Amino acid sequence: MTVKDSRLAYKIYLYLGALFITSLVVSNLIFQKFFYWNPFGEVTIFGVSLFEVSVGILPYPITFLITDLISEIYGRKKANQIVTAGIFASLFSMAIILVAEVAPAIASSPVDDATFTNVFALSPVAVLASMIAYLFAQYIDIAIYHFWKKVTKGKYLWVRNNFSTFLSQFVDTFTVVGLLCVFGILPWELFFGLVVSGFVFKIFIAFLDTPFLYLLVYIMRKRFKLDVGEEITLEV
Repeated sequence: MTVKDSRLAYKIYLYLGALFITSLVVSNLIFQKFFYWNPFGEVTIFGVSLFEVSVGILPYPITFLITDLISEIYGRKKANQIVTAGIFASLFSMAIILVAEVAPAIASSPVDDATFTNVFALSPVAVLASMIAYLFAQYIDIAIYHFWKKVTKGKYLWVRNNFSTFLSQFVDTFTVVGLLCVFGILPWELFFGLVVSGFVFKIFIAFLDTPFLYLLVYIMRKRFKLDVGEEITLEV
């Protein structure tokens, strides 16, 4: 690989990392708003609508698409580095929110203390719960992805993309909803319904992102002249 290609590959890696971290941090900040995503009528399970989910779930599948793409093109080590950076960014965002919560609003502030607290007071707890779930889910996703990549000798991209995401998304949903119930943010009677609802939504999105992963992998392989299963080694 030429020096020019190496610089481009590193730049792409940085931008993918930026998208990953942004998606992760934003998902933790907006989680308190819920919406209904089924246009075909109401379905309930365990007393909870099957299709009621937090808006925080919207950017979260992007993180798994990005780690799968990085795993495929840059390898397991670089994918794990992005995950670690995401943990740091989320914890840092939690610290900023805590400081902002302490700072008193002035009389002319468009957002007063009560409004700020109502929107962001639960964010540090949510970040903590999300980070614990995130640790389990992302490392499981990357490990399973590379397991299937080795088994299939770099072929059948859809197999490792979907099978790694299915298990990791279940672990993530189960853990984060469980912790939010433990911390008292959500009532326990919503636990099973929200776990099933969140998992179904994430699996639906996982199926949808598979063509995008194929397209992105194809573009990267063609640009950098990579064989099936070959990875880019970044020197920096």
